[in-house]
Amino acid sequence: MLSPQSLSENDRRVVAAWAADCAERVLSLFEHEAPGDERARDGIERARAFARGELDTAGEIRRRFVAGRGAQVAASPAGKAAAWAAGQASGVAHMGAHALGAAAYAAKAAQLAAPDGGGAAEIVWQLANMSQAVKIALRQLPLLGEDSSGPLGSGLLASGVLGENVRSLQSSLNGTA
Repeated sequence: MLSPQSLSENDRRVVAAWAADCAERVLSLFEHEAPGDERARDGIERARAFARGELDTAGEIRRRFVAGRGAQVAASPAGKAAAWAAGQASGVAHMGAHALGAAAYAAKAAQLAAPDGGGAAEIVWQLANMSQAVKIALRQLPLLGEDSSGPLGSGLLASGVLGENVRSLQSSLNGTA
């Protein structure tokens, strides 16, 4: 049985484009530190290609960790978070919940780069730039911590600023904010 965090392939394709947009907004934080490292940009481009139906799920499952590994060469926490946002976006082909991970890491990167509200402003942008189809797909995901079978379980996305970012997105999506 598939995890409730997986989403259907069609829904994963819908949310992959939004996740790529979220990650791309902070990509410059990574590229400034690692101008020759294409892994994060490639992950975002692959997420978009998956969204367009140009790549298959099986191939992307095998490559889903490559983009996030760029964080190893970033010097700053913001640069690392930006690479991890790209990694989460590329992971949407495997599991739809990674779209919220891409958004959470992008907001974290923005907050680290602009501590005077960069993260909150990023979440406002993310919510404003969700299509109705993205909202419908993301509302199908379990709330953070309710299901242990994926990125919205008790792991990294559930704690600290990442958890706060995911909770903020989910409460806005579900009208509880």
